[in-house]
Amino acid sequence: MSSNIRPSGVFDTTYSDDIALNRTRGEKAVSYGIVALLLLIPLLSLEGPFGISLVPQSLVGTIIRIAILVISVQGLNILTGYTGQVSLGHAAFMAVGAYSGAYLARQFGFSFWLALPTSALFTGVIGLLFGLPSLRVKGFYLSMATLAAQFIIPWTLRYPLEHISNGSRPLDVPVPDLFGINFGADGAMYYIVIPLAMALSLAARNISRTRTGRAMISIRDNDLAAELLGINVFSYKLQAFFVSAVYAGIAGCLMAFHTNNISLEFFAPQVSIELLAMLIIGGAGFPLGPMFGVAFVILLTQNVIPALVPSLYSALPSLLPFLAPVNVFAALNPLLFGLALMIFLIVEPRGLAYRWEILKISWKIRPFSY
Repeated sequence: MSSNIRPSGVFDTTYSDDIALNRTRGEKAVSYGIVALLLLIPLLSLEGPFGISLVPQSLVGTIIRIAILVISVQGLNILTGYTGQVSLGHAAFMAVGAYSGAYLARQFGFSFWLALPTSALFTGVIGLLFGLPSLRVKGFYLSMATLAAQFIIPWTLRYPLEHISNGSRPLDVPVPDLFGINFGADGAMYYIVIPLAMALSLAARNISRTRTGRAMISIRDNDLAAELLGINVFSYKLQAFFVSAVYAGIAGCLMAFHTNNISLEFFAPQVSIELLAMLIIGGAGFPLGPMFGVAFVILLTQNVIPALVPSLYSALPSLLPFLAPVNVFAALNPLLFGLALMIFLIVEPRGLAYRWEILKISWKIRPFSY
């Protein structure tokens, strides 16, 4: 939206200007500044090379987790936001990437740089298999078909691969190494995860501008009209499932190597629901939607809700005397999370990224923002 709006006096004089993501020097400066700031954050922590405690070390781990989930939700955005195919089994594809990457590293001695693309491609093939029902069903029925993946895949992984990790001991996977630089220290994976998340987000952004991306969007808007225009609907749906699963596989593999300890509990059905909620809150179909949604949900669940729980726990038993206090405490976290999702569906159904686009457009056409 806002990328098609230029400030007054800014004109596209060349084709490269027309297709550029950042059309003005100010936009380029802001983009490069954000990238530089992200890369400087670990250096300003207490465990950084300078010993400066300007940034808490916990923030580095939070950013790594956000970046990994952004990669996963970017894949879900390609499938759901661009192509309109709802998936309730995205966490299962992350499990495939995590377990296949760990299996290749431990059993066959694959390095991280070889296990990552191999597990991602393998996850993409699994995504193709579960994308086959999209030929015959859509909407609610496709959701049920993808939900089947959420039960079939963990059951398949639980028994043949249970010797990889029992959920209580480290995986002992090889530490990523590049040109003699070891990434085994605390927070060192930051410089693998963050650049990879940036590159994959940029790739997802550019997919929407290609012929494939435009075909996916046309299928999302009206698949019958797209088919009448000569678009191979089934082929593009399968491509969307493949790319989405590849992104999920990369995120799962990164999670396995970052935590060095994985369990099927990390990829439970509720995780797929949370990933879909992140996309809805951030804005499905918008390139920045996954980043806004993941950051909002992580901050909500890790900071806002824990701050509200003590006061609510002391007030709700008196308001709801027919409920046991233990049951009230157990239900507070999912209750507040569901309430936040309901508010977004009612107040801002198009997500935070849509509101961000409106704000950018208002800034560009000032003082005529009305």
